[in-house]
Amino acid sequence: MGDSRSEQSVLTRTANRTGVISLNRPAALNALDTSMIQAINVALDSWMHDTSVSRVVIRSTSPKAFCAGGDIRAIRDAVLTGQHDAAHEFFRLEYDLNERIATFPKPIIALIDGAAMGGGLGVSVHGSLRVVTENAVCAMPETAIGFFPDIGASYFLPRLGLNGTGSVALGKYLGMTGARLDAADAVTCGLATHFVRSERLADLLAALEDEGEADAAAIIESFASDPGPSALASHMETIEECFSAGTVTEMEDCLANGRSEWHAQVLATLRKASPRSVCITMRLIERGAVSTLRECLDRELALTAPVTRHPDFAEGIRAVLVDKDRNPQWADAALADVDPVHIDALLL
Repeated sequence: MGDSRSEQSVLTRTANRTGVISLNRPAALNALDTSMIQAINVALDSWMHDTSVSRVVIRSTSPKAFCAGGDIRAIRDAVLTGQHDAAHEFFRLEYDLNERIATFPKPIIALIDGAAMGGGLGVSVHGSLRVVTENAVCAMPETAIGFFPDIGASYFLPRLGLNGTGSVALGKYLGMTGARLDAADAVTCGLATHFVRSERLADLLAALEDEGEADAAAIIESFASDPGPSALASHMETIEECFSAGTVTEMEDCLANGRSEWHAQVLATLRKASPRSVCITMRLIERGAVSTLRECLDRELALTAPVTRHPDFAEGIRAVLVDKDRNPQWADAALADVDPVHIDALLL
């Protein structure tokens, strides 16, 4: 197919049997907007039944970020101006793309060098192979902006864990606190499949393109190395202890009664997030642990309307991305103030 530009912010090309999608919106850290999602879909449409393409690589042209998430400021603007249909359509398109990547009939390989947050995980974690470098930072930080972990996170978060064993407690910890994972953490819990040093990433991409008939996993293995020790792994026992509690306030109490610096830091992070969003996230992940990906995506889509129209959403984005004062004034002052009956009603 050669080089083409279906959209300036998404570049596509083919080389031998590899299709390459390059996210190319560096000024916005590749934050996904509707046109980018549509451009990725156009490429996947073109390659799905093309027998000359056997695999797809998703990468970034930016040295700072793979993808910082969805263009959430634009969603806030749409909601504040009453354009609720536009906000709904963005989430619908994004979630459908997440499912498409998960079910695509050919391997999809993500090369994550830099930040992969929110929607950035949506276009990577659902793929067959996820390569992280030492620059990778992965997180679902939505509770800090009055939202919730979406893009199928309620499906994949409770399925992460050590030694291939899923942990709902770990999923709750990652989703409720927005904890940031480095490369070693991502590989250890299964968010990523391989670690490759950033300086070797260009050579890896060239090998994937040049050796079109070779197995992609075998090629990546030849470039992969040990990412080193995982801090996440060292805290798993404590995560299980605190985030296996039945209620949010019991989790809060467990952290408050802990004596380590880790307990104090996690407690502070949890208390700074939107209490409503934290409670929604806990229930979402519990439901997601026993649901299919499609069920999770549908549940998340249904939640976008009541959550984006709630004052916490506009306030959270104001505090973090607009005014950047990092001082949101949430509707509920504390986790104990959130009515669990109201939260459960949202998820029906």
